[in-house]
Amino acid sequence: MTFTLNPSSILSKRQKLFNIILLILAGEANFILPFVLARIFRPTVLDLFELSNLQLGACFSIYGIVAFISYLLGGSLADKFQPRYLMAFSLFLTALGGMYMSTYPSYMGLSLLYGYWGFTTIFLFWAAMIKATRIWGGQHRQGIAFGLLDGGRGLISFAFGWLGILIFSILLVNKIEDSSLLERKEAYRYIVLICSIIIALIGVLLIMVLKDHPHQQTSPRILSTRQVFNNYLNVIKLPSVWLLMIIILCAYTGYKITDIYSQYANEVMGYNETDAAAIGSNLLGIRIIIGIIIGLLADKTRSSLMMIISFTITIIGAFIFVSGLIQPDTTLLFGFTIITVATGVYAFRTLYFAAIQEGKIPMAVTGTAVGLISLVGYTPDIFMGPAMGILLDNSPGSLGFQKVFLMLAIFAIVGLIAAYFFHRINTRELPQEL
Repeated sequence: MTFTLNPSSILSKRQKLFNIILLILAGEANFILPFVLARIFRPTVLDLFELSNLQLGACFSIYGIVAFISYLLGGSLADKFQPRYLMAFSLFLTALGGMYMSTYPSYMGLSLLYGYWGFTTIFLFWAAMIKATRIWGGQHRQGIAFGLLDGGRGLISFAFGWLGILIFSILLVNKIEDSSLLERKEAYRYIVLICSIIIALIGVLLIMVLKDHPHQQTSPRILSTRQVFNNYLNVIKLPSVWLLMIIILCAYTGYKITDIYSQYANEVMGYNETDAAAIGSNLLGIRIIIGIIIGLLADKTRSSLMMIISFTITIIGAFIFVSGLIQPDTTLLFGFTIITVATGVYAFRTLYFAAIQEGKIPMAVTGTAVGLISLVGYTPDIFMGPAMGILLDNSPGSLGFQKVFLMLAIFAIVGLIAAYFFHRINTRELPQEL
């Protein structure tokens, strides 16, 4: 069965607007608790949960291992079930995990929680969100569809980050450096609880407001084992799938390094915890602009060309960090370089799956393709946390961070090569129908 990707002829403009807004809200809300708060408040999280960099990295690794399995098993669900129900149930389960996190579990409990989140945020959610966005974009607007998705997700992260900072400033009577551990724990507990409630409410909105495109309204019967196997077999034969695995793996390595930006500001540049958190939150604001601009450029040119440029920008920024030129008194250079790396890294948040259309991957197996590509592409969730933890714990100060950025530069070079080959093999005109 073939069909033209033209959902605008079926859904009204108003409903399409509602749909993309809800996809944006859900797309970032589901990752606020496991990642965004830990990224923005990393020094605070390490202190309040009494964790080393390696221990926090191990939690991320456990998340990644469970997510690894969930990508594979959950991908085909998006090719059969309506996204709003899959995504809403996922949000409810993630919010429950936040309630548990607010009790300040032990390191073992936190490890199990991250494993739980590896299931709730991926198995039902990930492929469904990507497929719904691809359908929303239609034949010729994949760049802007995923640009709006990731730029909007950056806005949501930005908002959650500043909400957390606002809660801290309201609840802490003294400056954060003068507040007791108990006071900071109580303030962070409120941040986690409020975020959990918002996440659950977004799940309710998905069920009530999100409208499914007719191509998503499929019968809820389960695909036969043979059908699932054939889908995976067909997808794995596509060269674009293999190259996207490598590209996303290398690009996502860069995104994982955004976890340490606030810690860098705190430990190397000498910012206090609140100001360091503001650095992490403000960078999410850049993600909004980058997502939309890169999306528009990708639609005017090619996603693969923008990938090549983005990897090049990332490499330049990474090597400035590696050089050791950035010191506590070089604030402007620090700002310029961190924005440079963020520009290259955040660009890929738009390009990851906008490139599926350029890679000529059939719509009917989008969920399966996303599952397989993510299986390899998001393995940094498994190894980057412990790797950064070991480098930072064993080489305190700026040296440890330089080693982390050297690792980023190496991955970016490999990704640049893969993006070049992806561009070469997909130079033919895209088909009008899939």
